[in-house]
Amino acid sequence: MAPPSPPTPAARLLREYGESLRFCALSIWCFAIALPELLEREAMHDILYHNHHINKYDHLEFPGVVPRTFIGALVIAIISSPAVLIMRVVHVPKVYSLLAVRLVSGCAILMTLRLFRVEVKRKFGHHVEAFFVILTAIQFHVLFYSTRPLPNIFALALVNLAYSFWFKGNYLRTLQALIVAATVFRCDMILLLGTIGITLLLSRSFSLMEAVKCCISTTLVCIGFTVLVDSIMWQRIMWPEFEVFWFNSVLNRSSEWGTHSIHWYFTSALPRSMLVAYPLCLVGALLDRRIVPYVLPVTLFVVLYSKLPHKELRFIIAAVPMLNVSASLAASRLYNNRKKTGWNFLYGLMLGAFLVSLGYSAVSFMASYSNYPGGNALKALHEADNSAKEKMVHIDAFTAMSGVSRFCENEYPWRYSEEDISIEEYQTRNFTYLLKWKSRKCLHMGTREIPVSCG
Repeated sequence: MAPPSPPTPAARLLREYGESLRFCALSIWCFAIALPELLEREAMHDILYHNHHINKYDHLEFPGVVPRTFIGALVIAIISSPAVLIMRVVHVPKVYSLLAVRLVSGCAILMTLRLFRVEVKRKFGHHVEAFFVILTAIQFHVLFYSTRPLPNIFALALVNLAYSFWFKGNYLRTLQALIVAATVFRCDMILLLGTIGITLLLSRSFSLMEAVKCCISTTLVCIGFTVLVDSIMWQRIMWPEFEVFWFNSVLNRSSEWGTHSIHWYFTSALPRSMLVAYPLCLVGALLDRRIVPYVLPVTLFVVLYSKLPHKELRFIIAAVPMLNVSASLAASRLYNNRKKTGWNFLYGLMLGAFLVSLGYSAVSFMASYSNYPGGNALKALHEADNSAKEKMVHIDAFTAMSGVSRFCENEYPWRYSEEDISIEEYQTRNFTYLLKWKSRKCLHMGTREIPVSCG
């Protein structure tokens, strides 16, 4: 029998990157329906369109509740700037620049997920890797968040990198990646750093002196860098994540934005985000003890975070990739024993749960498309008035928080204002249109009303 011919370059590329390409396709579709938010979105716009003219930046007028670092927005803007420059030269609408920066953000998450996936394959085998890809692909929230310019998502990229270092056995690099995430992007990652660091110390993966030297040097470099960059951007000396830590943890003012019960992450957030992987991750830890030293500190991170009254899924989304590995071990065990009596029934149940999870994610994707009425309203306004005369649009707070972005604004003759003014002032200001929330869920445009759907 003749030996098999070597795979073609295209086949090798598909074998090596096929899963990542499927991830990318799903994430792009998700990205097309999930509008951005918060300071990072406007920061990317201002870096791309105002460059060094910091006095024109949006955050100086609308700083938000707490300051955030510009480092993530700066990196994404720099990478996407060639594409945005081409769009500006050929006069492509500005909203397509938003697509560019969101695509770059999503690719960053996908790249780190791929690095982690490669280490999962090396440590646990091809079947576990395959189920890791499948479980991640049918979960709505990971892909939904992957292109949103949030500090949690920038931190998620570094946590994925830390997980890959952890599986590879490069323990000091694991600490360094988590330190960068905690000092620059999300101070709460210090909880994950603590649980993983203590686990590594107890397993004697490195000495205490090595850990102290690594942590101190990396922390000082990160603090120096973020203070340098963000002091320039915010025009005052500051370390953003320290101010966030003081606001959330010391003053506990984050609870002003709502609170949940102490068990909410385990009884609501993780079941909704992981779907079929949630029960499987528990089974995986029982069936394969190799994953326990990895899952235990990540679970402890969620337990510690549960003490904070204000809770959101994005706060603990960094735990999901590692929990998916445990779920993948259980799914792989069921797959390998699917022809045995009893196991075949459980395997059938698992396949049915996969389909239910996929259906839930599909419905969630569709629902999220209609969840940003402000963006829909601004689009409807632009389509309703094509005249060349100058138009002044006032955008109220609700509209600004529900999908409107600087990226969505048109060039002259359109002008926009997000000032917080009283109803009486509207009569004396020269506004052509008002984008304003009304009880009947409609866009008020001067003397006209255009209904806008709201999910």
